[in-house]
Amino acid sequence: MPAIQAVTGKLWDRIVADERINTWFARAAADPERAREYKSKLADLICQGTGGPCKYAGADMATVHQGRGLTEAAFNAMVEDIAATLDELKVPEKEKGQLLGLLAPMKAAIVEKK
Repeated sequence: MPAIQAVTGKLWDRIVADERINTWFARAAADPERAREYKSKLADLICQGTGGPCKYAGADMATVHQGRGLTEAAFNAMVEDIAATLDELKVPEKEKGQLLGLLAPMKAAIVEKK
């Protein structure tokens, strides 16, 4: 979990600095408790998706993103930010591929506008 938390912390910093997507995170970025909750849920999602033992207890991806107007470009920007964060932290290719592989099935539930 410490490695996953390092990824989510660095990723959060990258997201809030990324003008392509940071407007979708503005409310969480403005509230330290919301930011902490976002990073915690993201860490649990990643941990569970990469074999556990954590359990993600948040809402499903469609519910979380419903009505947010997320575009394919925003989704792709987030994937780029994740990949860049993993590269910055020198995550091995196997684990990087495993994590990025979790994202593709989520795209349909996240993207609302093409």
